[in-house]
Amino acid sequence: MDKNFIVQETNRLDKFLSSKIDASRNQIEQLINKEYVKVDGKICTKRGLKLKLEQEIEVHFPEAEINPIKDEEFIKESLSDKNIEIIYEDDYILVVNKPYNLTVHDAPSVKDATLVDWLKLNNISLSTISGEKRHGIVHRLDKGTSGVMVIAKTNEAHAGLAKQLEDKSMGRYYLAIIDLPLKENTIIEKPIARNPNNRLKMSIEENGKIAKSAFCKLANSNNEKYDLIACKLFTGRTHQIRVHLSSINRHILGDNLYGFKGELNKINRFYLHAYNLYLIHPITKEKMSFTAKLSNDMHDFLINNFNMEIVNDKIDESNIIKCFAFAS
Repeated sequence: MDKNFIVQETNRLDKFLSSKIDASRNQIEQLINKEYVKVDGKICTKRGLKLKLEQEIEVHFPEAEINPIKDEEFIKESLSDKNIEIIYEDDYILVVNKPYNLTVHDAPSVKDATLVDWLKLNNISLSTISGEKRHGIVHRLDKGTSGVMVIAKTNEAHAGLAKQLEDKSMGRYYLAIIDLPLKENTIIEKPIARNPNNRLKMSIEENGKIAKSAFCKLANSNNEKYDLIACKLFTGRTHQIRVHLSSINRHILGDNLYGFKGELNKINRFYLHAYNLYLIHPITKEKMSFTAKLSNDMHDFLINNFNMEIVNDKIDESNIIKCFAFAS
């Protein structure tokens, strides 16, 4: 698909495109770098090019590709114990419930099959403007975090969703079970960077990137030791929820990396789940929301330790939204 524009006032190429197409700064940079933008019929890879009046700008959105997969048998075996539920699908987007212990996309340290491998294995058309290893991936979840994700099936959809991530019209609410109840609903604004002493961890660092999270109490366990809480992110730093909770001496059950200890330290994952996703459909412009059911182990823990009548009421989507009124 191509889009054409005529320059009506002088501007930089990247800023001109940001005002004309529904895409994030990063997506626009990718389009320019990959030679998908022409100025007066000639390919231009200079983001800061100063445009002149009446110049013609052409932007090409390449067709999404179904790319060759890695060894099929290896992927099938690697994913044999992973149940990836499709919550919603149309020609432009796919919404899934990612299981825990599944990496979203390839990286040098990743040995097992990824969510992207699963998508390719199932011949799902994927956007391509985020690079070979991240086809379709608009946002991500940590390997150990389960829950809802949206996948872009076309480049136009990808650009629209990325813009929503940037302007916060798309977002998620998370559920977590923590080892010490919150005293009250709270907002944490502390900068996050790579831990200088442990490269596997992030930590609160003065020179880190701005990070803001809100945490809302939902239910207390029957023995009053644990809290089920909802979490909302205003920024998207690596391990943000885990780091901010650790900074107030709260830890997600099973999250040994960030300080969880105690009788439950044999839990084989941490109880953090992306529960609800809200967005505007990038093509139809319809407001949409999706909820991903809890994994069996996290659900079983709630059944065994919480009053489920209270839990089910508190995790209703409308109640979670109301819960964060204090943070708006």
